[in-house]
Amino acid sequence: QVQLMESGGGAVQAGGSLRLSCVASGLTLSTYAMGWFRQAPQKEREFVGAVSWSGGNPYYADSVKGRFTISRDNAKNTVYLQMNSLKPEDTAVYYCAARLYGSGYSSDYYRYWGQGTQVTVSS
Repeated sequence: QVQLMESGGGAVQAGGSLRLSCVASGLTLSTYAMGWFRQAPQKEREFVGAVSWSGGNPYYADSVKGRFTISRDNAKNTVYLQMNSLKPEDTAVYYCAARLYGSGYSSDYYRYWGQGTQVTVSS
């Protein structure tokens, strides 16, 4: 059974930092490219960033570029999202997801999803 489990969410003040983790079980994470998405209340899910199976060439949504960093440790079957300089508009449920092919920007190509972790940023 494939499972992606996010952790590390919480409440933080604007300007603060959080690091989200996504641990995979039931699959070999190094086979998959990984993405992070988020969904704020009453908004559609949106792309945050993605990284290749090797960890090279991560790319990000413009709204988080320069503040968020994706990394992965395939030996630990784990992907990370380091979030710095957080803003109230970053408040959302954050999801990690795994895909084998296709555009990393589109949620349609992701086969496996975590259950999400809440991030709340107060002003």
